[in-house]
Amino acid sequence: MGMRRATLRIRGKVQGVFFRESTRIEATRLGLTGWVRNHEDGSVEALAEGEPAALEEFIRWCHRGTQAARVTDVERSDSEPSGEFRTFIVERMS
Repeated sequence: MGMRRATLRIRGKVQGVFFRESTRIEATRLGLTGWVRNHEDGSVEALAEGEPAALEEFIRWCHRGTQAARVTDVERSDSEPSGEFRTFIVERMS
């Protein structure tokens, strides 16, 4: 199977709990590329590309997050992968 792409909006207590950096570490461990960033509304957005099994494991992780996080909702949107990313980074707030 080919690469897949998912964009996630994660809500709950997900800012100020090391969520973005932990997300970057998990995505990198799984071999995914893309980015993660905070939003002014208190949510976190992540865009990830990679192998389907790794992407699904990453999405399951995002439903849990860090030990200090309290994820209440994860919205998912799938799209065609672009291959534009070389690594997974933490972006500045949008």
